[in-house]
Amino acid sequence: MTSDATTATGVTALIDPRTGEPRGTAVCSRLPEVRAAVSGARAALPGWRALTPKERSRRLDRLAALVEEHADAYAARERAGTGKPEAEVAGEIEQVADLFRFFATAARTRTAPASGLLVAGHESWVRWEPVGVVGVVVPWNYPLLMAAWRCAPALAAGNTVVAKPAETTPDSLELLAEHAAAALGPGVLGHLPGDRETGRLLVESAVDMVAFTGSGRAGADVAVRAGTRRVSLELGGNAPAIVLPDAPADTWASLAEAVTYNAGQSCAAPARVITLAENYEAAVAGLTEALAARVAGRDFGPLNNPDQAERYDRLVAASGAKRNVAGTVAPEPGEEAGHWRPARLLADLPDDDPAVTEEVFGPLLTVQRADGPAEALALANGVPQALAASVWTGDLSAALELTAALDAGETWVNCHLVQTAELPHGGRGASGHGTDLSALALQEYQRPKTVTVRLGRRI
Repeated sequence: MTSDATTATGVTALIDPRTGEPRGTAVCSRLPEVRAAVSGARAALPGWRALTPKERSRRLDRLAALVEEHADAYAARERAGTGKPEAEVAGEIEQVADLFRFFATAARTRTAPASGLLVAGHESWVRWEPVGVVGVVVPWNYPLLMAAWRCAPALAAGNTVVAKPAETTPDSLELLAEHAAAALGPGVLGHLPGDRETGRLLVESAVDMVAFTGSGRAGADVAVRAGTRRVSLELGGNAPAIVLPDAPADTWASLAEAVTYNAGQSCAAPARVITLAENYEAAVAGLTEALAARVAGRDFGPLNNPDQAERYDRLVAASGAKRNVAGTVAPEPGEEAGHWRPARLLADLPDDDPAVTEEVFGPLLTVQRADGPAEALALANGVPQALAASVWTGDLSAALELTAALDAGETWVNCHLVQTAELPHGGRGASGHGTDLSALALQEYQRPKTVTVRLGRRI
């Protein structure tokens, strides 16, 4: 490996997050590999975009079938890179297959926003055309699922894709690219393993659009490097959960399960529980008990990598919480050195505490007290991120009023992290912009072209 990081292909060590031990190496692509991948996608674009929606749909459906047929192989690769429990991985692979099938169908049911005799003597309509070659950069928390969130609508819309996984989790996207070559054709979905430098090279390459999921700081860098090209950004969250005194009895268990799913490494996971004064102590007691029942190593997996573990520890250490209650860690034999962190509750802390203002991205809940619903709403909307939120109450009118006033792209009432392919997901403010999931996501990867024809004359 030479000192020129832009021209030399190197390797990076891969670590098993459950054990903290090396598990192999992965390629770090550099400029020649990036150029080759983008050129391959560019060459495949005319043929792929020329297919009818019906034919693209059939091929995407075949890709979904390959994911299902090789579910065990995908599961092994996902677990190797993330340490997720088997049940979590199985559910996510099922979602991946469903996403490709959903967008295969959605691409055939699109409608134009306007058409007909809109100007006297003229017939007009709108064509939706693919953007071109899309560079996709996805994070390590959901390596395969986040790739599907981005790639499925981009491909269904007629684009070709070059996808870069996170440095620590290249495994499952490599297999998806192999199956995509068989089901969709060579170059339609390319796989570009590498590190942050690889991602920067991809963003600066001859792609027509960048779809990025990751941190706010990295997203801002992507936006600058992309210039005038289209960018879709999902930049994380810091989701509030407003819990009113009449919340359902299962609120604490539901929030504990949601914040420990994937070890809390989900942008939409609940992070900040906000109560009224009259139910604050009940919330602290209920969450303490519920989180104690969630055992790291048995019920949820480890943090993904040493950097994330160090960041989590730093935020916890910097917190001014007067109550800091941690649950249990019970790894399997031989996994004691993994990146395990217990479910944790922080209470009696200032509203500007770093555990409140920053996205912790781990199995941790803070609890804040508000004097009334208006102050609870102000606390919920008082951070830069605006991705997801939930409200917990038996009063439907109050719930609907609060969800309408919450600054978030996705809200839930008496539940959290309930998602499906049919419903859109996207952020506001520091959480980025753009839409994942639902038929609306197709427009992220298409451009409208108006066609107007003057009538009454021969062409």
